[in-house]
Amino acid sequence: MTDISRTRTKTRDLTAVDLEYKSAIGAEIDLDEIDLDAISDETNFETDDIETWLKGLLRKKQMIFYGPPGTGKTFVSKHIAEEITDGTDGIYDLVQFHQSYEYEDFIQGIRPSISNDDENGDLVYTLQEGTFIEFCEEARDRNSPCILILDEINRADVSAVFGELMYLLEYRGPEHSVQLAQNTEEDDAFDIPENVYLFGTMNTADRSIALVDFALRRRFAFIPLRPNYEVLRDEYRGSGLNIESLISTLEEINGEIDDENFSLGFTYFLDIDLEDELENVWKFEIEPYLEEYFIDNPGKVREYKWGNVDIDL
Repeated sequence: MTDISRTRTKTRDLTAVDLEYKSAIGAEIDLDEIDLDAISDETNFETDDIETWLKGLLRKKQMIFYGPPGTGKTFVSKHIAEEITDGTDGIYDLVQFHQSYEYEDFIQGIRPSISNDDENGDLVYTLQEGTFIEFCEEARDRNSPCILILDEINRADVSAVFGELMYLLEYRGPEHSVQLAQNTEEDDAFDIPENVYLFGTMNTADRSIALVDFALRRRFAFIPLRPNYEVLRDEYRGSGLNIESLISTLEEINGEIDDENFSLGFTYFLDIDLEDELENVWKFEIEPYLEEYFIDNPGKVREYKWGNVDIDL
């Protein structure tokens, strides 16, 4: 069995009164219906940036947030998906990609199951729908945008996982339906509903990003997320902590790294008791990361060991 982590958020079914009172966004995302300020407040990214991202999503119907670890790629994806589907009959879902994730998991495949037709419970092999097919079938019954988040998309062999989807990502609607590889029913072609959107996240510190081919790149809007230390300032505003001391150290380290694909992000330091837990986070998360990056420069690692950094909260 593959290890698929799924998180589904489903708004309640809207009644006829609801639909008359609230204007559902419809199959196409309407930027006028999106509360950009709410997304900005939650993520600390500028509304102009968020609007630009969403325009890219409208143009391509799928986008990928990419950047170094700790820059909030999944966090931002979920908040945008929540805002788009809020108050509509739309849904969003999340699936975690990994090295063992395959076409049979995402699209469809023949899997073993126990037969219930007789007392023996014989093992039978049946064609079963994968995560994406199930999501699309549910989206067909809805009138609003439905968003599937593909977390760590570059951890899997994306071209193999997507299969026929590489064509369908570019051409939507029933007129562009295709016969899936393992489906023998001639009249059972598949298409992606117009109201389905894909968000991906991609960790640029994971060298498997080099395996993402240009066919995939052309079908997604790629949005870089860099360390945004305003999030830390906002998180600890009013706490009395000297957060600038931590930020200046992170900026100094990122200057030494000198590669924005491997920069240290900010999420390491969120949702913790910073005074009590900073040393623990630094020793067991930041130092191992630096040891891997500066593997040929142990002196640089020693320079940024916990006992040598000047962070005075």
